[in-house]
Amino acid sequence: MIESYYAGAYWPGRVETLESYARRAESFFHLLSAADVTFTRWFEKAAGRSEALKLQFTPDAETLLGLFKKKKYRRDEAGIAFSAWNGERDGASSGVRFACGSTSALLGDLCTLSLPTEGAVRERVLSASTLVQVLRAMALAWEPEWSIATSQVHRDEVLKLSRAGTFVGWVMYFARSRGELPPLPAPVRTEPVGDKGTLVILTPERFTASNPEHVALAARVQELLAQAGLLTPLRTPSTPRMD
Repeated sequence: MIESYYAGAYWPGRVETLESYARRAESFFHLLSAADVTFTRWFEKAAGRSEALKLQFTPDAETLLGLFKKKKYRRDEAGIAFSAWNGERDGASSGVRFACGSTSALLGDLCTLSLPTEGAVRERVLSASTLVQVLRAMALAWEPEWSIATSQVHRDEVLKLSRAGTFVGWVMYFARSRGELPPLPAPVRTEPVGDKGTLVILTPERFTASNPEHVALAARVQELLAQAGLLTPLRTPSTPRMD
């Protein structure tokens, strides 16, 4: 079975101006482009591929602000919900989605990135070094409380628990506000993200749900992080799954 992977950053709803969302999005796209060449061009989504390929945009703050002002991207008076696609063929494609400015007691803000499912692009992108750059981009641009890049199979079939903030995966990010990280077993390593928080990388090789050693390591790290109080939901227990 070929495992699919994703990256996502989550935080409680943060109401800002459209200009602020545009600046954050510009920073995110700029930092993301350094992770891999597949993340260097973006298109608005449309009903079909040929139509979407006519909607390429430059992800600078001015252009993004213009897009965010469109009625179809407004979530309500305070927020936006925007999606983009990188123009690659099925299997090699990636998509970005972010929703900002939630005022709901049940829904937070998020930025997610779907990752390639086949081919050379998949092999290149699904590395610890690339996903560290992806989560670092999310952390610096969006200032989330918690982020993860991991196998969807592990999340859905092994953990049976997928509320944002409550589970362990291949690469994770914890904001300083979540608490202090406990000592973690090898081969786990950590990297600071300025003064904002810390990245946690479970394995240097690709983490998979089919590898019993990886699953056992994730379970041990989950136990340690839970004991330290770092694995708590961002919202109430009724929060729907974010992916």
